[in-house]
Amino acid sequence: MNWQDETTAAHGGVVVELPLGDAAPDFNLEKVVCSHGLFMMAPNRWDPHSKTLERPLRLDDDDSSFMVHISHPPHTPHALQLRVFGTPPLSPPQHKSLMSQVSRMLRLSEEENRKLKEFHKMHEEAKGRGFGRMFRSPTLFEDMIKCILLCNCQWSRTLSMAKALCELQSELQHPSSSLLKVENGSISSCQTIKNEQFAPNTPAGKESKKKLRVSKCSVNLANKYAEISAVEETDLKISSAEISSECSQETGVLYKADLAQLSYTNTGNFPSPRELASLDEKFLSTRCKLGYRAGRVINLAREVVEGRIQLNDFEYPDGTLSLSDYDKLFEKLRVINGFGPFSCANVLMCIGFYHVIPTDSETIRHLKQVHGKTSTIRTVQGDVEDIYGKYAPFQFLAYWSEIWRFYEERFGKLSEMPHSSHKLITATNMRPNMNRRSKRMKLSSENMHEDSIEKNGV
Repeated sequence: MNWQDETTAAHGGVVVELPLGDAAPDFNLEKVVCSHGLFMMAPNRWDPHSKTLERPLRLDDDDSSFMVHISHPPHTPHALQLRVFGTPPLSPPQHKSLMSQVSRMLRLSEEENRKLKEFHKMHEEAKGRGFGRMFRSPTLFEDMIKCILLCNCQWSRTLSMAKALCELQSELQHPSSSLLKVENGSISSCQTIKNEQFAPNTPAGKESKKKLRVSKCSVNLANKYAEISAVEETDLKISSAEISSECSQETGVLYKADLAQLSYTNTGNFPSPRELASLDEKFLSTRCKLGYRAGRVINLAREVVEGRIQLNDFEYPDGTLSLSDYDKLFEKLRVINGFGPFSCANVLMCIGFYHVIPTDSETIRHLKQVHGKTSTIRTVQGDVEDIYGKYAPFQFLAYWSEIWRFYEERFGKLSEMPHSSHKLITATNMRPNMNRRSKRMKLSSENMHEDSIEKNGV
């Protein structure tokens, strides 16, 4: 498609088509996006009603962002529809950047198509479920930072840290002299600020051994879902009423696309290397509740900005990777502060290596519940190889296909889960004695409630 083949939609935004090519016959946007927990992390937002992925993307060399909605309408089975808000017709460089980032997120390269076909020949069950394209971020830098956020904490805290970083990015793009100041080239707080304004209170997770203990009380997910739903419904009603009132005075019309765009005003994009490199470590730690991760995040950002880390060295233009490249890239990552074996394996999975399974306590839990294995941190690598080695070089895809199916047996379709319920996907809520059918019914009821809100225009 030529970069000039774009239209301005009646409801706002520039619409561009991204041809799917060889991926078209079996491509399912919902299954590709909702294949990994990264889709739940800000600034990504999956709309289960319209089956649209929404998030800001940078299309220029600066840090300005444009909201992009990615959908796969029935009338264009061989192409995705990308709606870009806040920009006139795209320039050739912007168009190229848009295509590259979306293609990376959805793994649409010829090399990824080839790998998927090979994996599906080995794993008929995954093929039947349309599983195999692993969702990732638009840039390797975002993937690397999010892999740092995955380490040594509960999933709920990982989500809140990502959200807080995006909220901070919005503040950096619209600075207030009463909140931020620059000292010796670093941005910090100019006054004592209550943390609650910028990052949600979250448990410290696994950073303290004392907090590893799990409450013996059973988790009542129905009550949790109900509380979350009530808060979301109230907030939605208030914000929608206010926006509709303001817009009716100006134009008398408010399109759904405009609402979606306005909802991101205070969220922001994921911070760029330049933005993170300018921050003071203590400020970032306090503001976004990153703890010790703040130093690692800023260190990575500064090394990228200063050219000591060349991200292009980790990814190949055509996506072609050999297993011999793995060890070389692993060693490059390993010397970066904050990247241990688990983080390195996750980053390399994002790059396109599927033969190594990143193992942690979640892996140990899964092997015990599903395969009856009593694994330890020392034996778990050997155990996963015993179970998934027959799928080489796609051991991770086989493992993740199984673990994702396990999650959905517990919670129902994750692509239909309310956004603020994502934090409930924890080991505590996946205990063997939990009633699967009851849990799925509760989640289904919650989804029906949200669907009713959507249909009523709230």
